[in-house]
Amino acid sequence: MIKKIQGVIIGETPYKESSKIVNIMTSVGIIGVIAKGCKNIKSPLRVITNKLSYNEFIIYYHENGLSTLKEGTVINYFDNIKKDLTLNSYMIYLTDLTKQVISEGETNKIFDDYINTLIKINEGLNPLILTNILELKYLDYLGAPINFNACVKCGNDKDIVTISSIDGGYICKNCHENQIIYDNKVLKMLKMYYLVDIKTISDLKISDNVVNSINDFINDYYDSYTGIYIKSKEFLNKIIEY
Repeated sequence: MIKKIQGVIIGETPYKESSKIVNIMTSVGIIGVIAKGCKNIKSPLRVITNKLSYNEFIIYYHENGLSTLKEGTVINYFDNIKKDLTLNSYMIYLTDLTKQVISEGETNKIFDDYINTLIKINEGLNPLILTNILELKYLDYLGAPINFNACVKCGNDKDIVTISSIDGGYICKNCHENQIIYDNKVLKMLKMYYLVDIKTISDLKISDNVVNSINDFINDYYDSYTGIYIKSKEFLNKIIEY
């Protein structure tokens, strides 16, 4: 059966002398595809089998085995990301994270949010903010959502004074003990990050203090609740700190 799909090549394995097997992340999950002859200089498949570009593929689809790539076209090569070491590091980390998340939930929504995040980063919007937005949204699929509705200790939806990465959500003034007190702007922006439709974002004007506080909170929350270790995140953090 011939099938048209859109996706990003996230991995490849050499196959015979001039071919390779590529893994394509799509809105229906990750699909293994043989790209015959794609290593040849004159092959029309050469460009569309480069890693981490967003393409439309036409494949001979096999549900229970490897499919075969027939042809394709580039939708977005993410040129601005790929020529910048820092942006490229963000892209690699977000791809590695999405690979883990996409097997846990609604693949179509996960893939759309992933692609739209990369598009916005490629357009020049703040990569750290966009990364944090995507990380927050992925928590739902990882079974570790943040409680933005009320105090996680007593259920009170008023007098919220902070949010705790250890307790998993809002803390009211009556339940506050020794949790870090975050600025009210941080609390508001965290919820906005979670609710915003990534595709509609056109501007990101947020103070550095708020951005950094949110990033620290999300890092702590992932460490506390997800159990995910991604090597590319360590490399990205080193670049950000440098």
